[in-house]
Amino acid sequence: MRDLQGLLARLFDVVMIVGGAAVASQIRFEYIEAHTYSVAFVAFAAAFSLALFPGFGVYQSWRGRSKLQLACQVSLGWLVVQGCALALMFSLHRLDYVSRLWFAYWTAMSGGLMIAGRLITHAILAHMRHAGLNLQQVAIVGCGRHCDSILRKIERSQDTGFRICAAFNAAAGKSRLNTRVPVYDDFDAFVEFVRKQNVHEVWLALPLSEEPTILRFVNEFRDDLINVRFIPDVRSLALFESGVTDLLGQPAIDLVASPLSASAQMQKEIFDRLFALGAIIAVSPALICIAIAIKLTSRGPVLFRQNRKGADGRVFTIYKFRSMRMHTEQAGVLRQATRNDPRVTRVGAFLRRTSLDELPQFFNVLRGDMSVVGPRPHALEHDDLYQKVVSGYIHRYRIKPGITGWAQVNGFRGETDRIEKMEGRVAHDLYYLGNWSFGLDMRIIAATIFKGLRHTNAY
Repeated sequence: MRDLQGLLARLFDVVMIVGGAAVASQIRFEYIEAHTYSVAFVAFAAAFSLALFPGFGVYQSWRGRSKLQLACQVSLGWLVVQGCALALMFSLHRLDYVSRLWFAYWTAMSGGLMIAGRLITHAILAHMRHAGLNLQQVAIVGCGRHCDSILRKIERSQDTGFRICAAFNAAAGKSRLNTRVPVYDDFDAFVEFVRKQNVHEVWLALPLSEEPTILRFVNEFRDDLINVRFIPDVRSLALFESGVTDLLGQPAIDLVASPLSASAQMQKEIFDRLFALGAIIAVSPALICIAIAIKLTSRGPVLFRQNRKGADGRVFTIYKFRSMRMHTEQAGVLRQATRNDPRVTRVGAFLRRTSLDELPQFFNVLRGDMSVVGPRPHALEHDDLYQKVVSGYIHRYRIKPGITGWAQVNGFRGETDRIEKMEGRVAHDLYYLGNWSFGLDMRIIAATIFKGLRHTNAY
């Protein structure tokens, strides 16, 4: 059944790609264009979608997962597919024969159709699940607040189709489970219920210390067609929401590690490079004008270069438009810009208020030193200082620093003259690391464009 669903999903995407191209042709040319090069372009895109979409998790089961994240995954996958198809057409020297306006219509149309089709499908499935159809019966084993939390999440998420049918209290006599379904404290009675009712999901919401209980249930259902899933209670140990890593063929739970999986990092990397390339092309006239303005109004280089720490603490050279007059800093001491700082030029003050001085960092993104979104990098002197006094500061280095970030769009920009300001910035950075999604990146980019370019704290 799952193979059939995957095949239908792939067929749907191919139809939407071809259909979107046809509709775009009708809009652009007022008839269905069947030019050889356009047909080849569409065929390449369809082939790339079949090859690349699985790597973006587009065809995974999304029961119980964010629909916004699904839309973002499809969008990212489709943009990458179109980028690959563009590169192939360019290498074949056939890109000049393709209408750019048609390509833009097609990209938007097919992407919108693929996302809309999935959202409509999930809305229909959610309605069916509320009506009692397409349900997954779940029996849960647990104890304490962790198990109660899982029970509440299932009850609140009716559209996922998960329904609790029974629970087993692993700490009978010490605590009770807050649920309206039957609660067992007899192991054999619980097992008999699961088998008689054909329950296909058993979730073990247990702390790591309950290894004997975990093994008992795994061994009991080893020969049954029942999915036994372990949801460990590691909140007191883990810095971020724990993921699972494959190490030498063995699953390892990440307690203190980068919260982004390898596939998520790959997706973020691809998006960063494509976005940075598009941004540089789009703002190139502004880059030239700013460079000329800096050169005409003050002596010195156009670009300011400084060493910063990136992912895993690796040092790189960051680029910014120079906004200050040439001056000499005392060795080992770095003064932050303050309000009405005499070192800041008139052009530099405008660039700093509007964040236009950060535009050259898109070249850092292209080089792989930075991301579009991530914790803002600080000067090395500030890193050495705050690492000792701000809890969790070191974990900002677990991913690449960004041009903009969650802290910046929430007001934590500019001078950090008090330790409380840096603590607030780090708290927002750690929230971003623990809750990263492609959708959150899009929110931050949108907030940066619409409200973050100008800020009273930036001077």
